[in-house]
Amino acid sequence: MDTTVNQISEDLLLNVKLNQPIEEVIMKLKVLSYNSLNHSLVNDDLKKAFWINIYNAYYQILRTEQNISKENIYTTKSICVGQKMFSLDDIEHGILRRFRYKYSLGLLPNLLIPKYVRKLAVDKLDYRIHFALNCGAKSCPPIGFYNPHKIDAQLDLATSSFLESETDFDKKTKTVYVTRLFLWFKFDFGRLKGIQKVFQKHLQKDIKGYSIKYKEYSWEDDLHNFT
Repeated sequence: MDTTVNQISEDLLLNVKLNQPIEEVIMKLKVLSYNSLNHSLVNDDLKKAFWINIYNAYYQILRTEQNISKENIYTTKSICVGQKMFSLDDIEHGILRRFRYKYSLGLLPNLLIPKYVRKLAVDKLDYRIHFALNCGAKSCPPIGFYNPHKIDAQLDLATSSFLESETDFDKKTKTVYVTRLFLWFKFDFGRLKGIQKVFQKHLQKDIKGYSIKYKEYSWEDDLHNFT
């Protein structure tokens, strides 16, 4: 299994965290051929680890180094990987969410995603990515480093930790107050039954019979929020 490109993604994220020069690592990503990229990321573990690291590194780079506004940061194709240009939306909704339409709660595919993005997509959408991607806001999950050999355990930990910190239970009213990510990506989680399974699996909490209320999402800047 070739993890070379995955190591590049980890190196980039580490340099961002340590405020070290990033130009050399960025050049490695740029000059890599698209075919090499595609042939290196041969399974979902490799794909998820690579693209989560790239997304989290580049959000920080685009906001702090390139000063791209919050309004344009997701759609601007400023990320050069494998001699192709990507946006943050391409990575999140095209690759990691397997070309889902951004505003459909996860129900509809996006048929306008470019072919070169679609070819890199995961085979199966993993809802845990929502607890690993960081968009620089206060309500976002913190940034971790993802390795393809450990990613299953890492995503489980990220999910459990985030839910533990962001969920409030009111036993008297049988209400659970949850992150708004569950609303925005409702079908990624498998709707109500899927959300119930998530809490059972990751927090060992049975929320059947509970009303679900979605918390407001704080978009206040919280950059460089690493675990």
